[in-house]
Amino acid sequence: MLPFHVPLAASILAGGRVRVAAAVSFPGGGAPPEAKALEARLCMEQGAHELDLVLNLGAIRAGAWDVVATEIASVRAAAPACTSKWIVETGALTDGEIRKAVSLVADGGGDYVKTSTGYGPLGATVESVRLLRALAGTMGVKASGGIRTREWALRLVEAGADRIGTSAPRAVLAGEAAPPRPRAILAGETTPRAGGAGSGAPVRP
Repeated sequence: MLPFHVPLAASILAGGRVRVAAAVSFPGGGAPPEAKALEARLCMEQGAHELDLVLNLGAIRAGAWDVVATEIASVRAAAPACTSKWIVETGALTDGEIRKAVSLVADGGGDYVKTSTGYGPLGATVESVRLLRALAGTMGVKASGGIRTREWALRLVEAGADRIGTSAPRAVLAGEAAPPRPRAILAGETTPRAGGAGSGAPVRP
């Protein structure tokens, strides 16, 4: 959920088994390390148990690995009580960039690496999950993006995913086909955008 909703969710779920997970710097990941750390700390203080954080893809593509290392360490220090799941956006990066990013997440104390935001070029694939599993070591692997059937979720688990992120949990658990997502239409448009949310190109996790 977005950080804005964390206090309400925490109050509703207090004392239960369901954990509150907040998305930080989502979906672009371009915030500076200080901003990500502040957002993570506020989420923790307001009741979040887990954080899904987007790595700074611009920094990765620019080779600014010091920025990536700093943001991971800063978040760990700011929100030590939260499980941190770093989104690598595998469909937007080369294998070499993915390898370096996962290594930095491990070195910085991350708990999981995650395939995608659902807004990138690709969602979760068997190949991306296998690669993350091979690189993650003791960290967990979360598959997310475009997972809308039980069959596909199970294939990703077989490939090495420890967790599944999906916007269609009832359909996945029941083994049913999830209804298609509505296409996104911006103000002033009369037809859906190509590649918009729900259009079959990037799909939300």
